[in-house]
Amino acid sequence: MSLLLAALRSLVFYVLFYGGSALLVVASVVAVVARKAWLRGVVARWGQWHLWCVRHLLGIEVVMDGAVPDMPVLIAMKHESFFEAIDTPRLFAFPSVFAKQELFGIPGWGRSARIYGLIPVARGDGAKTLRQMLALAKQRVAEGRPLIIFPEGTRVEHGAQPGLQAGFAGLYKLLRLPVVPIAVDSGRAYHHVVKRPGRITYKVGETIPAGLPREEIEARVHAAINTLNA
Repeated sequence: MSLLLAALRSLVFYVLFYGGSALLVVASVVAVVARKAWLRGVVARWGQWHLWCVRHLLGIEVVMDGAVPDMPVLIAMKHESFFEAIDTPRLFAFPSVFAKQELFGIPGWGRSARIYGLIPVARGDGAKTLRQMLALAKQRVAEGRPLIIFPEGTRVEHGAQPGLQAGFAGLYKLLRLPVVPIAVDSGRAYHHVVKRPGRITYKVGETIPAGLPREEIEARVHAAINTLNA
């Protein structure tokens, strides 16, 4: 596909997806005020709307290789683009995602995200913040919700394999949950401003038990989330 055609398709995607997202943010605010139970449905529709736009406007196929076990787990996911962050409500049943504190300052969206159950991550704010984050995470686990974390801490280019953030091992130790690592190769098609048609694959790795030493859990998760980066 020519660069011009890809640019035009990307432009249509931005207009329709983010236009629809703005309407859904308004719907989320209404849901919070009217009936909070509606918020889950609004968020699920956002993920479905995103997938429709990705498939039909960008020409990207999305494939899941493997399945997440039906049990309380900490899901550690590769992070190459906004794609997988937006896709989590569709992939998992009522997930709780560790998200950057700055995102909660977005008008409308931030309050809805807190009420939905996302967990703010404020880097560098010390032990008090870690305790608050841990308390929220344990509450979500008690509710039967999967926890989603991007252990690299930020988006990386496809092929890049940075080390994991130190906070991941700390959460793993304190939560005492098995870890399901998931690799994703969204960076090739979705990372850049002009998005390309193709395929995005999720590859679910072997479940890693709780209680391993830091060096071992970091090494196993790092290897598993980078299996699509060979």
